[in-house]
Amino acid sequence: MRRRTATAALLAAAAFGIGACGDSNKQVIETSPLPDPYAAEKVAPAGPSIQKLEIATDLDKKPAVARPSGEPPTKLYSRDIVTGKGKVAKVNESISVNYVGHSYSTGTEFDSSWSRNEPTTFELKKGGLIEGWIEGIPGMREGGRRLLVIPSELAYKDQQNGTIAPNETLVFVIDLKKVGA
Repeated sequence: MRRRTATAALLAAAAFGIGACGDSNKQVIETSPLPDPYAAEKVAPAGPSIQKLEIATDLDKKPAVARPSGEPPTKLYSRDIVTGKGKVAKVNESISVNYVGHSYSTGTEFDSSWSRNEPTTFELKKGGLIEGWIEGIPGMREGGRRLLVIPSELAYKDQQNGTIAPNETLVFVIDLKKVGA
């Protein structure tokens, strides 16, 4: 009886694993009460508002970002969609990235290096970058893709910035191309 129960449990687990595979070119971000293992201490786990946000894993294609629903998170949320294998990004280093940015409240894209057909290179330091990038990118590895949901306090706060409204939460998908660019 014990052997039959164990065998049935193994078969059920295998069937669940096969059924849960789905599209291997996308990762469905689902929240949990535990923070992501790649996230910094300041980074909060996602709230219910960004459950089941699908992000493509193919780094050769611009990621589509669906409009999240519900209340935006109040703390920086960071999640690796693809974990890179190269050098680790650190504060005060030059990095090269592809990225796409969307407004949380409208889902509207406001900026993208993909639209310019070339990665953007900059130093990962204060002055010229929003705080959410300075806190959310370090620890990322070359060849990786990361989702950042940045509350307005770590972005433009109560200031309008181009098409970005005051107090807007920002959603970025960032591909780290090169460290020390």
